[in-house]
Order: sequence, then structure tokens, then C-alpha cells
Amino acid sequence: MPTSITPVTIPPVRRQPEVLEFLLTRRSRPARTLTAPVPTRDELGPILTAAARVPDHGKLEPWRFVVLERPALVRLAALAEERGRALGLGDERRMKGVAQFADSFLAIAVVKCARSTEKIAETEQLLSAGAVCISLLNAAQAAGWGGNWLTGWAVEDEAFRREGLGLQPGEWVAGLIHLGTEGAVPPERPRPDLARIVTWLDR
Repeated sequence: MPTSITPVTIPPVRRQPEVLEFLLTRRSRPARTLTAPVPTRDELGPILTAAARVPDHGKLEPWRFVVLERPALVRLAALAEERGRALGLGDERRMKGVAQFADSFLAIAVVKCARSTEKIAETEQLLSAGAVCISLLNAAQAAGWGGNWLTGWAVEDEAFRREGLGLQPGEWVAGLIHLGTEGAVPPERPRPDLARIVTWLDR
């Protein structure tokens, strides 16, 4: 089990240009290029702690983690093959879903949990789960690991979620975050043009 994490004192807001530089240059690593070694359970402790430190209106914690280690991933690859055939998927699509588990050495399923409340909109809970996914990616990369956020047909299949991941009714996978040692540095890709996507309102 991961070691317990000692709570930290919240520092005052200050400029941290190195953090901004990290965010300006971060990018995901394709899952197929990630290999062993992967973070240990102890190393995952602070990464998961950082990932859970996201906006969460109402303190609902509308998400949880399912850590998939190598034996579980091998089992899930076989289940994906079985479910893909049962669903009548074509070979290419089915095998793409199988490969996501067969080729992975460590993945974390960020599970969106059902939280019934009249005060916090479902959309806010959904966005909080998405924030967990990107925070997990950033924390892992800051710790020196490559990461990739995927989903796919398998985790959209209720039977796969129930049998493979033990999810309950109302739970679904916001993201499968694959982590590992980067086998290749991908080239930079085009980024959004701020002039096209930003609107300034001054009155």
C-alpha cells in the first residue's frame, strides 16, 4: 500500500516561472511508446494526492482511482477481446481496444462517481473528474514519468466496466491514464491560435 502523505502547509501565492514554463511545454507521450519501469506504489502516492487536489464544489469527491497494474492489464486485454467479439466490433477497432491494455504496464482509471445533490450540478462534477485526469498527467510528468490520457470503446461498455473494473451503476471512466518510462520523445504538435479562440470583453 502507498505510504501515508503528510499534509503540507499551503504557501502564499507567489510567482513560480518554472511551473509556468513546465505547463507551457508539457505534452502527452503516446501510450504505445511508454514502457517499464513504471512508478511504484509509493511513488504513485504523491502523484495521486496531487491529482485529487482539484476544484471540487461541495467537497463531493465525485471521482475515485482504480490503479491497474500489469497482471490486471493482461486480464483486461483478454476481457476486451471477449467483449469486442460479443459486441460484433470489426477486427481493427476491437484490436485497438485490446492493445490499450495488452501493451500497457501501468494505468490509472479515473472513475466518475455518482453523487446525488441538489446543490452541485452534474456538469460541475463531470468537469471536476476531467480536472483530475489532467492533474494526474501533469503530476506524473512533473515526477519524471510519461503519460497519456485515453478512453475507448472498452470503458464505454457497461459489461466491461462492471466485470473488468468492478464499477457500480452510475460510475463510468473519465479517463485511463497510462504511465511509464517514455520510449521516444514525440515532436511538438500545432497548438491553438489564441487570436482565434480568445474573446476580450472590457465592458
